[in-house]
Amino acid sequence: MQMRLLIANRGEIAVRIARGARRVGVETVAVYSDADRNALHVGMCDAAVRIGPADATASYLSVPALLDAATRGGATAVHPGYGFLAENAGFAAAVLDAGLTWVGPHPAAIEAMGSKINARRVAREAGVPIIPGFSGSQSDRNLAAAAGRIGYPVMIKASAGGGGKGIRIASTEAEFAVRLHEAREEGRRAFGDDAMIVERFITRPRHIEVQVVGDRRGTVIHLGTRECSIQRRHQKIIEEAPAPWLPLETREGLHDAAVALARAIGYDSAGTVEFVVDAETGEFYFLEMNTRLQVEHPVTESVTGVDLVELQLIAASGKALPITQEDIGWSGHAMEARLNAEDPWQGFMPQTGTVAELDVPEGVRWDSGIARGSEVTPHYDSMVAKVIAHGRDRDTARRRLLAALDDLNVVGLRTNQAFLGWLLRHPAVVKGPVTTRFLDEEPLPDPPDEAAAARLAALAHLASIDAAVDGGPWTASGATRFTQHPAPRSVCLEGSGGRHTLSVGGFGGRYDVDGRTVTARRVGSELVVDHDGTVERLRVSGEKGRLAVSFGGTSHSFRLVSREERWLGAADHDASGTGDLVAPFPGLVVSVDVEPGAEVHEGQTLVTLEAMKMLHTLSAAGHGFVEAVLVGPGTAVEQRATLVTFVPQQAPEEE
Repeated sequence: MQMRLLIANRGEIAVRIARGARRVGVETVAVYSDADRNALHVGMCDAAVRIGPADATASYLSVPALLDAATRGGATAVHPGYGFLAENAGFAAAVLDAGLTWVGPHPAAIEAMGSKINARRVAREAGVPIIPGFSGSQSDRNLAAAAGRIGYPVMIKASAGGGGKGIRIASTEAEFAVRLHEAREEGRRAFGDDAMIVERFITRPRHIEVQVVGDRRGTVIHLGTRECSIQRRHQKIIEEAPAPWLPLETREGLHDAAVALARAIGYDSAGTVEFVVDAETGEFYFLEMNTRLQVEHPVTESVTGVDLVELQLIAASGKALPITQEDIGWSGHAMEARLNAEDPWQGFMPQTGTVAELDVPEGVRWDSGIARGSEVTPHYDSMVAKVIAHGRDRDTARRRLLAALDDLNVVGLRTNQAFLGWLLRHPAVVKGPVTTRFLDEEPLPDPPDEAAAARLAALAHLASIDAAVDGGPWTASGATRFTQHPAPRSVCLEGSGGRHTLSVGGFGGRYDVDGRTVTARRVGSELVVDHDGTVERLRVSGEKGRLAVSFGGTSHSFRLVSREERWLGAADHDASGTGDLVAPFPGLVVSVDVEPGAEVHEGQTLVTLEAMKMLHTLSAAGHGFVEAVLVGPGTAVEQRATLVTFVPQQAPEEE
């Protein structure tokens, strides 16, 4: 295929496109910001061009920078991936105006579906069912009146939105104004557009979508359904294909509706039509159309054997699709899990860090933008990888995906790996179907025990000291060497939950850790530890005063607190109990809602942070008075930076 392709994106999708292009003989050009100079996708391509600073608005969202990169890289075509400018009709038009090939749908199709307001109109005219809602006047008053007519609860969502951003649920009239403001702000920051739609909120919704592909000769076909109902904050976590538990009539109705909508706008690339299926009535309604490749496209590729990137390249070159609807068949079942740098037990707060060790299991598809040594920053989306498993049926695919997640080892970066394992074991997910409300209604399991992780990390630290002194307690064969430690050693580790000071000692593979007897032996690259009758297989990494230990699907990272720091009583950065508000993760301050001297109450919003393309509100832990505000809008803050200090007060008793 004669083209040189600029991939106007980053991370795992840039890697996936580069691999797909290489398979069909297409050269690729990567782009990177300063934060991504050493990113995996940069080395995957035939050439790479810097496009600007870490701030996405000056790099991955800059049309002039991307077009200049295409010129400097000698590109003849541009693939936008997903996110960033993938659904920006202006960018598509600018690429075409520059004489380049746009690997995506024509700008008019993007524009038609880019506004959810207009998309609803097009769907209605094409005979596709739509959810009762309002998309007229954008005044707060008229939107609130429409919500009252529709009936609560209602969904407020950004007209230009996607990826779960700019969406809020209002359950009452009193709540509507607050949620509308939040949705408008997130929509404006994410998409540069704060226009909103108010719709009836389906209380038991399933999220089902249909993959479509078209060419520039008028052909449109579908590649079946996907189930994407397991979500949090309207962002998908687990996806599968084909969508299970759908009556044949419903499945065919979804196929027909998706193709009808795509034909109505002359669709000529890969895209996805999304629907809400009412789990109680079985009725389905048009939700939106994503005029791009979807994150979850690998599950469709797994069951159809079709390479969607290759079809995009063929359609963009003006050729006819090499397959017809009759050629499409479905084999078995596929499931995908999104690995995110986030802490599910801290409100899914985004996490940053460096990947110290990475071991990926065999037998599954691994789509990722990280490798050993990769740095995950707060500048971009929290998804770092996808794990995809295929099997003859749903349960086989689920069990293979679960086994892969159990074997996956990511050291040095906190992810949702253990949470994904819990999900795939949950009886409701096993038996199905679930709705998008599942995670709102289901309590999370207990969080990983950081104290237990600290004990294991302290043991690993002792083993590393032994190795430095006398070759370590492990011989090349893995047999234990009897190295005696007559006196216990004190180790202080600081994790996300505070400091853990432990006494460790022992010899001959038998140790005492804080009064608990622990045995340890080496098996390959792992440390197998028996503590309190529980056997754990540890993966350990340490450098520059830090120690990371991974077990049970969770990576725990600790800072080794020096003896001098402990003796001098250096400030403990864990501000719990002080009344101060600290940043739970690195980010950018969007707004500050209090002033010095103000009285605040538990749960009151103090600061809004932006991290990994999402807004997060930080609230007061109790009643008190603001002493000082240390940040303002636009301030970039590091994790654990103090944002607001205040003097705690006893909350007034209710009369």
